[in-house]
Parts: sequence; C-alpha cells; structure tokens
Amino acid sequence: MVPSPSLKRLSYLLLQPLTLLSLSKPASALHDAFDVREASIESVHNALFTGITTCREIVSAFIARIEEFNPAINAVISLNHDALSIADHLDERIASGNVTGPLFCIPVLLKDNYDAVGTNTTGAALALANNKPKEDAPTVAALRNAGAIILGKTNLHEMALEGLSVSSLGGQTKNPFDLTRTPGGSSGGTGAAITANFAIFGTGTDTVNSLRSPASAGSLFSFRPTRGLISRAGVIPVSFTQDTVGAMARNLNDLTVALTIMSSVGFEPNDNTTASISPEVQHKDYSASLYGGSLKGLRFGVLNGFFNHTPSPETTPVNDIMSSIISDLTSAGATVINITDPIYNTLTLATLDVQIYEFRQQLDAYLARPSLTDATSPQPNTFEELYQTPSQNFLVIPAQYQYLRSAFTSSTSNTTYLQNLHGIQNLINTLETTFTTNNLDAIVYPEQKNLVVKIGSPSQAGRNGILAALTGRPVINIPAGFSSSTASAPSGIPVGMEILGRKWTEGKLLNIAKHISELIGPVRRMPPFANGTVERQEYESVPVIRPDRKVEGVYPVGVF
Repeated sequence: MVPSPSLKRLSYLLLQPLTLLSLSKPASALHDAFDVREASIESVHNALFTGITTCREIVSAFIARIEEFNPAINAVISLNHDALSIADHLDERIASGNVTGPLFCIPVLLKDNYDAVGTNTTGAALALANNKPKEDAPTVAALRNAGAIILGKTNLHEMALEGLSVSSLGGQTKNPFDLTRTPGGSSGGTGAAITANFAIFGTGTDTVNSLRSPASAGSLFSFRPTRGLISRAGVIPVSFTQDTVGAMARNLNDLTVALTIMSSVGFEPNDNTTASISPEVQHKDYSASLYGGSLKGLRFGVLNGFFNHTPSPETTPVNDIMSSIISDLTSAGATVINITDPIYNTLTLATLDVQIYEFRQQLDAYLARPSLTDATSPQPNTFEELYQTPSQNFLVIPAQYQYLRSAFTSSTSNTTYLQNLHGIQNLINTLETTFTTNNLDAIVYPEQKNLVVKIGSPSQAGRNGILAALTGRPVINIPAGFSSSTASAPSGIPVGMEILGRKWTEGKLLNIAKHISELIGPVRRMPPFANGTVERQEYESVPVIRPDRKVEGVYPVGVF
C-alpha cells in the first residue's frame, strides 16, 4: 500500500515498517542470476549491461534487503520515493543505448546530514524532521550527475556530535557484526548499512573520527580527504576547521570511484577551503592510483602513543592484528619506524579540538538558509532554538551534555579558540617534521585502540582520528582483521587500520592501501545475520521508514 498523505507528512514522526508491495509482474519473470550481496560497481554494471538484470531489479533487491534486515540494526532512516522511477528511466536509457556515467544505476545511501532534493535533511534530530532542502549538496549533485541513484538516508549520532550513532529520530543503530555493540560513529548508520549490503557505497562526514570509526567497526574501506579537496557545502556543519566529507565502501575500487566523483566538484564558492586545491589533483581520476607500485622500499611510521598497551579482551585483539601487519610490512621490504614523540597522544591532541567553539556559529549559518518546512511543524532557525525546544525533540547522552552546555557560551571569539588554532598550526609543523626527518611515505596506526564499544557506553572511547582531523591531512581506513569469535559476534569484531599521508597524497595512500590489503589477504567479511538472500520483489512505490527511537542509556535534555 502507498502511505497516506497524513503518513507522508508525519513520515519522520511515526514508525512505518517498509512493506513488501505487490508485484507488477510475476516473480518467475524476475532474473535470479544476480545477487546483490557484496556487489560492487563493476559487478552491477556487468550484470546490467549484459542483460542479466535491470536497474529496477537492482534497486528493488536493495530495498528488499533493507526491508528484511534494517529492523535489526536501525541503519536506514528514510528512503527516496523516486528511487524506482529513476531506475525505470535508466532502464529506458539502456534500451535506447544512452548509457553514460561511472555510477550509472549504482544505489548510494547518504548520511542524513547531506542535503538532497526529495529527501529531508534532519541530522537525525527530531526537531529538524521537516528540513527540506531546495537544492542538492554539491557532492550529491556530482553523484547524481555520474548516474547514481540516491536510495535514501542513514542514521547518525544526532547532529554528528559523538560516536555511538544514537539519535532522537533514528534511535540506536547497532553493529551488524555484534548487535550488542555500537557501529562506531557518527556516520554509524552509513557504516552499518554498507556493512549489511543495503547499497553499493555510502557517504559520511568526519569532524574527528566519524568516517573512519564506522568503517573500522564494519570491515569497510573509507577515506577522509585532505581539507579542501571536497566541498562541504550543503552538509549540516559542526566545525569549519575540522569537518570533511567522504565515503565508505566494501572494496577499495568502489571507494576510489566515490573519491573521484566527490572530488570532481573542485572549487566551490560556498566552501572557500576548496580554493586551496592543488592543481595537480584537480579533477583527478584516482582509479589509476591503484595500479603499479609496491611496498618494497617504502617507509612507514607507527605512532606508539596511538596504542593501548595494557592487555585486555578489548585491546589485545587490536594490538595483535597491528603487530601482524607491521611484521608483514617488514617482510615485504618496507621499513617500519616507531614514532615515540609525546605529542602523538590522543588525550593531548584532544585539548586542541576546536569544534566546540565553531559549532554554534556554523549551525546558525546552516539553519538560516531559506528552506521549505512543514507549516504544521516549523523548524528551528538557530542553534538556540534547536536546543531550547521541548526535550522530546532531541536526545543526548551524558558525555554530550557538557558539550552542548559549553556550546552556548563558546565561540570563535574565545581566547582559548585562538590559542588552539595556534596549537593546531604547531601540530601541523610537527607532523611535517616527522615525515621529513624520518623520510616517511605514510604513518599507520589502529583506528581505535580497543574494539568498538558496547551499546550503553557513555562514549566511543579509544579512537585515534584526532590527528587527521586537526591537521587536515588525508587518511585511508582499511579492514585489518577481526577479533576472536564470541557468542554475540560469531565472526568476531572488525578492526581497522589508518594510513595517513601528507597533503594531496590521496592517490599514493590508495596505492599503499591496495598493496597492504593484498599483502595481508582478504579481510572483509559479511555479517552472518545479514548473509541471507531475500526474494526480490518489485515495489510500486517506496515508503519512508523510521526505526524505533526508544533507546536505553539515552537521556532527554531540557533547556540548558
């Protein structure tokens, strides 16, 4: 059945399970040769262009997986009503021989802080449920122009302010490998969705850890680009200094295509950091970076301060996996250098974090833009209006409470803010010195010192993303291994490794990532609970869904 107008109007306020709809043709007429599990851009295109399947069937297959498995993990927060009509149009183009675009008929999910026409941009906050953008974010427009089908939006830690991926609108997203654990965050909805094969790849944002944390926790590849390489316009902001946008994928080839398309925007006046893009990487096709080269003769720094050396069930698996990779690098002819400079300590670096000073100003600028809203439920237009609304409109965990209280009085005029900016510049200089004096090609370390935390934890402890966030340097996360099997995690818990480089070296990092991934062998696994097939029925329309938002350990907050 098609949702009623009243349900459409309240689609973000009511729990609406995705319902399998009647077939427009018999099930026997559907192709059975293409399985979307672990599908890639290449495998979709091979099946599509050889007539094995159609674009409609591909989109329907992913929707069927979302309908089947999303209730268990709360990853997808809404679906695009136009997805199937777009698929039909692309099938017509195939029939007429008009096939263009590297992402032709590739289903993509967006973190729900990206503006995309036809979907609401909520930041997973109930108070922003009716925020309807008039235009796409530049990166979303680039994906569409490349032929991608925006399948829907994913949950995130509310307003991207922490790493547990829980929100007043989307509830608690769960880790597909262990439903008792978080998926990382703040882009945890995207991470869990791509891990569970709900789309080919998905987008996220990263202010401190938020792209790499879910990738690490989901056995995925991700990138955080050099600051300025990809426009952040049209995305709900947190920090002018630290925000970036990027993607997560199940394989490195797809991630490389996503980077190529998203960075093709180039200079974009609504994000003046893009004015600094190096001419040598403007409109670069990063796919070529995956070919050639080797690990022999490369020099890697390992940050000693980014490990928790105290043995425990949560830290030992990470240390053992990293020790094995370091040994493999040495065996492959690379040189590994232990970096012990005390500045490379996440607790020390966290004192330089400037997001608290920039958040209110950045959010005010975003909310002040002209936006279509539901007349029966006007949205907040300022930071203060958002966080002064009735408590049922947003949720916050205890660790975030002080953050938001401080945000009311913190601003870019604070003396500490200027001191931190100076400290960040000193850190950048120190990092460059580390690269130069040790003649390094890259720096490696675990994305998280410990396994991703359990649901109900006060924060996502142990993450190492702060170095790239402060310095604006590029970093690639690759699947590094798994912990041992447990009752709640039969395949184990994924562990990710970061590979950090100098400015504009995304191509080099991708090449290194490919060689390391080949060296350590196939790591990526599919979570057992989502490793089933789903009957691929076709949909007459695509309803909007929203998971249950009753979450243990999450506390409503009133006026600060």
